[in-house]
Amino acid sequence: MARIPSRDEVLQWISDNPTQTSKRDIAKAFGLKGADRIDLKRVLRELEAEGQLQKRHKSYRDPDRLPPVSILQVTGPDADGDLLARPLEWHGGGPEPSILLLPRESDPALGAGNRILARLTETPGEDHAYTARLIRRIGSNPLHVLGIFRKGSEGGRIAPIDKGSDKEWAVAAGEDHGARDGELVEAEQAGPRGRMGLPRARITGRLGDPSQPRAVSLIAIHQHGIPDRFPDEAVAEADRLKPAGLKGREDLRELPLITIDPSDARDHDDACFAEPDSVPDNDGGHVIWVAIADVAHYVRAGTVLDREARKRGNSTYFPDRVVPMLPDRLSGDLCSLHEGVPRACIAVRMRVDAGGELLDHSFHRGLMRSPASLNYEEVQAAIDGQPNDRTEPLLEPVLKPLYAAYEALKIARNARQPLDLDLPERKIVLSDAGEVASVDFKDRLDAHKLIEEFMILANVAAARALIAKKTPLLFRVHEEPDPDRLDALRETAESAGLVLAKGQVLKTSHLNRLLAQAEGSDQDELINMATLRSMTQAYYSPQNFGHFGLALKNYAHFTSPIRRYSDLIVHRALITAHGWGKDGLSPDEIEGLEETAKHISETERRSMTAERDTTDRYLAAFLADRIGAEMGGRISGIAKFGVFVRLDGSGADGMIPIRTLGNEFFHYDRDSQTLMGADTGTEIRLGQRVTVRLVEATPITGGLIVELIDLAGEPIPKSTRGGGRPGKPPRRKAGAAKKKSAKVARKVKRTRR
Repeated sequence: MARIPSRDEVLQWISDNPTQTSKRDIAKAFGLKGADRIDLKRVLRELEAEGQLQKRHKSYRDPDRLPPVSILQVTGPDADGDLLARPLEWHGGGPEPSILLLPRESDPALGAGNRILARLTETPGEDHAYTARLIRRIGSNPLHVLGIFRKGSEGGRIAPIDKGSDKEWAVAAGEDHGARDGELVEAEQAGPRGRMGLPRARITGRLGDPSQPRAVSLIAIHQHGIPDRFPDEAVAEADRLKPAGLKGREDLRELPLITIDPSDARDHDDACFAEPDSVPDNDGGHVIWVAIADVAHYVRAGTVLDREARKRGNSTYFPDRVVPMLPDRLSGDLCSLHEGVPRACIAVRMRVDAGGELLDHSFHRGLMRSPASLNYEEVQAAIDGQPNDRTEPLLEPVLKPLYAAYEALKIARNARQPLDLDLPERKIVLSDAGEVASVDFKDRLDAHKLIEEFMILANVAAARALIAKKTPLLFRVHEEPDPDRLDALRETAESAGLVLAKGQVLKTSHLNRLLAQAEGSDQDELINMATLRSMTQAYYSPQNFGHFGLALKNYAHFTSPIRRYSDLIVHRALITAHGWGKDGLSPDEIEGLEETAKHISETERRSMTAERDTTDRYLAAFLADRIGAEMGGRISGIAKFGVFVRLDGSGADGMIPIRTLGNEFFHYDRDSQTLMGADTGTEIRLGQRVTVRLVEATPITGGLIVELIDLAGEPIPKSTRGGGRPGKPPRRKAGAAKKKSAKVARKVKRTRR
């Protein structure tokens, strides 16, 4: 019989081996087998009852852990000169952990009493429990400026790049951060006006050549007028907020609601859990929980934070940064469902049958504590038979039930037939220097699809609940394609030898059949792109016109209130509908829903444009050192002034100016989206394979100019007309070329109900 370890020995093992804390791991470490494990179980239960351990599924962990983003108070340097801090949010029963600050060269000076927001890393085995990196000093929100530095004899000046701003900033000697003349720099206000009456600034970051990749997202932010600095009042309001307690909430802390996000995610605004339904008449059914951060508790209607969130409308994402809708005290801390930390949430419990159909649902305002923050790749690896130390304890009780519920939802999705476009999403990978290291295409794992289906189901439940309770809300609307756009798609399909049925009420299943016809062929990408272009743009509205792309009658955004104002409106509507408190929809908000819907639809489009422009600039910078290189591609667009080519590998769009196509006239047919040579009859159309040579790449604009080498594997025919004079446009036959021009314009008027 093996010796049963003491309580202190068990605690020491768990502390020293945080990834091996299941009962099986502990028993194996101390050589316990058979009946000896019963005694070990008794020791673990005693420690759990005393609060020294917390059981999470089949593992035991120290409950006294800080969230990865925390508010700290600097306590001052120790005898060795190291700067220490203490946490201001502490849920543990023991003494506060010690925290060592690791300042960067660019950090402001900190002293005893300063309050800071910091990112923490656990340091087991060290004298201090955590190390901390400064995010920002609480209450410090100096005015920032982005501009071009002009070096002078005693410091220099900064000329802002903001449109309409002609006010320069003076930079004193020693406060230029080593910036060179002509560099793009970030700076902050350094004091009152200095020499010659110019405001003073201190350079805090060097972004290098304005045409280089590190600068492009900042340029897009300023070009498109995206607010990227919170006013002092908003920051101060966020800093005063305290974590929500259990009062007035359901205790959901025992539900194993896990978060699954990208590996580089800093915030976690949704969590999920599933289990088989125990109701006898729902054989093979599932219960699915989706919990979302309760942002409405912290961001009340009419406050400074609310006005700033509405002004932004949404967060904007760039390859090198995020412009958040909410200050980081909320987005990265109080409203982020960090592992092991109590967090306020609004959760929906949904019952689905074996075929994934939603049977019923109920909403709950609660307090949760996520047992794990996982990423997509490790979750998928665990299901595929390769669990790691984090996922193995969760595999049977949590992950497998999630995937079982997902299999049911797939059945309902296949029956519903939402639009099934296959357009891989690009991912720009940056080096530490901010340069483009590679351009990849994101993998679409089942783990991604699982979360997507759970979120769609929760959004449907939110819309249904509010409709049933007759509570005003904002719907996510996606209308049917315009008839003229459908005709253009039909012509594109016919030119590729494919068929899109006509003369019937269009459904997404019809478009899916077209996409299936093209799948695996040379026309696959062309048909997917043409189908996407035929779609209308989704928007927000207080009126419910359904969601065509998802094939859903009732749909509202509920699952991301950290980054979308629309979702915050839906959360407030749920609070009002269920009578949960006074932080629901105000009468003024209800009256202004139409205006809010229009505004946030516009901010969404603004962000999409800025993100697309930034991607174009990064791609141009990535390809700038490949001038003269030949590369393959496919014609993705045709205009009167030239041809657009989607380049293989990077997915970048290069333009062939029409003047470079040859020494003949090319007739542009808008209806059939073709160019035809007047002398040779050469036809250039969408979807053709081409080889091009990169002629010009301009990172500052994102422009790529290419020249055509061959078309569909054949060299471009040369005109036989002498003297290099282009021929006249060929006479076009009436019929296909003029089919659309002969139509009577139709205006579709929607009946609102």
